[in-house]
Amino acid sequence: MHTSEAMQRPFERLAVQMQDILGDEGILKRVIQPGDGPLVPRDASVSVNLSGYLEYCDDPFETTKKLKHPRMMKLGRDVTLWGLEVGLLTMKKGELAHFLFKPNYAYGEMGCPPLIPSSATVFYEVHVIDFLDSAKVDEFFALSPEEQATVPLATVLEVVSNQRFFGNRCFRQSRYEDAKDRYKQGITLLQNHEAQSQEDQRSVEAAQVPILLNLSLTYFRLERPTSTLKYGQRVLEMDPNNAKALYRCGQACLELGDYEKAADCLTKAQLKMPFNKDINQLLMKLQESYSDCLGKEREMCSKMFANLKVSSRN
Repeated sequence: MHTSEAMQRPFERLAVQMQDILGDEGILKRVIQPGDGPLVPRDASVSVNLSGYLEYCDDPFETTKKLKHPRMMKLGRDVTLWGLEVGLLTMKKGELAHFLFKPNYAYGEMGCPPLIPSSATVFYEVHVIDFLDSAKVDEFFALSPEEQATVPLATVLEVVSNQRFFGNRCFRQSRYEDAKDRYKQGITLLQNHEAQSQEDQRSVEAAQVPILLNLSLTYFRLERPTSTLKYGQRVLEMDPNNAKALYRCGQACLELGDYEKAADCLTKAQLKMPFNKDINQLLMKLQESYSDCLGKEREMCSKMFANLKVSSRN
């Protein structure tokens, strides 16, 4: 290493390897792992892992790496660092990048005591896991109910698809109450839309089925079998041969102790998917539960008759 390089500060050495993305040297970027697809749009909700460091500090002053699930941030609302928001707009899905933010793009002259000193340049490692362009969702929910009723079906379906996406993300993170709310919101939007033709009605029903199935499963995870059954049955009203709905209703009926109805649903599901492991295992569990129930009933009856015999002798 040359003497001049040895005398450079760590951030100065990093800056030489980075790209000036605005032309004023306020935000410098280096791509570590390229991403795929389009850039993050301005109105996106972004799932991101990040860590922020001060110069000469090995430990981050901010990090999401200890979180079980990556953060989902709405641009323009949840991202408080101006440089980070600008930097995210230069990234793609899957991209990992390093940034240097000068004070005017970071915490300014004041800093953020006690963690960030005044006029501090900060280093960020940012990994974009995923993003969703939620501009149309934001625009839709800014409308009044009367205005929403006039929105074309294609836009409603796109908004519902976004709500389902968010619901699925919450579900994968075991945030079942949040997932339920997202799914129910999507169903409500579809129910409130007045179909203008039979083709529109078929499109609405096709969009409802996967969300209702997700709702049924979510309620099962919340240990609410009555609601699990309710939403499973709503799918069967539209598609009587839907194997997933039959399976979900069978699960719910088994939990509710309705063995006859559980057997009916699961047998029909097995006819549609005879080699499905989950269906076959649940049928075995049903048989065991039914046998246990009969055994308990026989034991109860034996005790009752025994008591009757004792009473008659007395």
